Amino acid sequence: MFALQLYLHRARDEIFCNSPIKGSLLIMKSAIIKAAALALLVSSSGSAFAQANEQSSASDTRISADPRFARFQPKDERIATKIDYAMWDEALEYFVFRMGRSIREGAPSVSPEMGTRLIYGHESRFRLEGNRVIFSYLEADVKEALTEYRKDLENTGSFVEIAKLGRNEQLAFWMNLHNVAIIEQIALAYPVGQPRTIKVNGSTLPFDETPFITVAGVSMSPKDIRTKIIFPNWKDPKVIYGFFRGEIGGPSIMPDAFEAENVGELLEDSAAEFVNSLRGTQKNGSRLDVSEIYAEARPFYFPNWDVDIKAHLLDYSNDQVTGIIEKAGEVRANVYERDISDLSNGERDPNYHTVVRGDQVGGTRVPTAILRLLTEHSQKVQKIIKRSDVEGRVTIINVGDLTKSRAPEEVD
Repeated sequence: MFALQLYLHRARDEIFCNSPIKGSLLIMKSAIIKAAALALLVSSSGSAFAQANEQSSASDTRISADPRFARFQPKDERIATKIDYAMWDEALEYFVFRMGRSIREGAPSVSPEMGTRLIYGHESRFRLEGNRVIFSYLEADVKEALTEYRKDLENTGSFVEIAKLGRNEQLAFWMNLHNVAIIEQIALAYPVGQPRTIKVNGSTLPFDETPFITVAGVSMSPKDIRTKIIFPNWKDPKVIYGFFRGEIGGPSIMPDAFEAENVGELLEDSAAEFVNSLRGTQKNGSRLDVSEIYAEARPFYFPNWDVDIKAHLLDYSNDQVTGIIEKAGEVRANVYERDISDLSNGERDPNYHTVVRGDQVGGTRVPTAILRLLTEHSQKVQKIIKRSDVEGRVTIINVGDLTKSRAPEEVD
């Protein structure tokens, strides 16, 4: 059972063993609730949390067309305040199951189990791409903790003027809030096969457009955060990749919370993963098919569509994908997978396999659909190894004077 051993190890031995799962998630609940105010660390202007390299001005931003969101446009005046996301970072360590990078091969078709015509679990050709959230293992108390955490993040806007934070600090806040809200609502509705079908508080609006988030008295949807706060006010299109949508087709959920210090680096990593995946780019004859997420961002970042989107993709593409982009003519945003980004496709598989690890007594009952996904993923890893695609690299950069503190570069 090499596949299961490999992934159980990577998931820190807590995902598929019943008692460790419960214990780990209770730890998450405790950690989240202990952050009742989400650990707002407010300091004076001379605080060590002040960002030394915050030079972008409001004049460099693009003002949102919706006046309700004008109060969230980044301001020239800055306050040296830092929001601590350590508890969310710890929670993500347990929530997120890492699937690794794409090998640009569609997953094979799935056959029913012997003795049945039913197929449980993921069947999408993209099912081996993008990190997953272990929704099927989140119990009621953990879901309750997620709701409390989301409300604490919302309440942060009542204590601190978000628009006066450092630009990276603002970006981290909005991305974390967006992703917490998405994960919370999917967890509450679970099991669900496609997040877009979720109805929040009886709303008739699509899930992504339902204004169930409130910051500083302004009601907003996940889409509002993206298209009315972030996209109009940040010039760098890599911000696209910070927003988890709960669907396989979207950007991958990162296993780390966004913070002012790491947001730029995490966005670079997420951009490279997505652009070089089948979810991001595909060759279709002489045409380049790209993800539908780029259509949403088109008015903000790709007004000259074919030229601008290609230039952006080339910033992150590897050699294989670069060749596809450079040879392509028309670009069409028509690639997307709406299945939930979990381990079992939002289904309760009645079939189990008992897996024994080492000298474990009795073994662990694992849903067949989840075990199949992990086995396929193990086979993917073996392909990478056989292709000698795994390399160790040492990069030397000029880090300057190490005796001086260095502020992270701001995301423009």
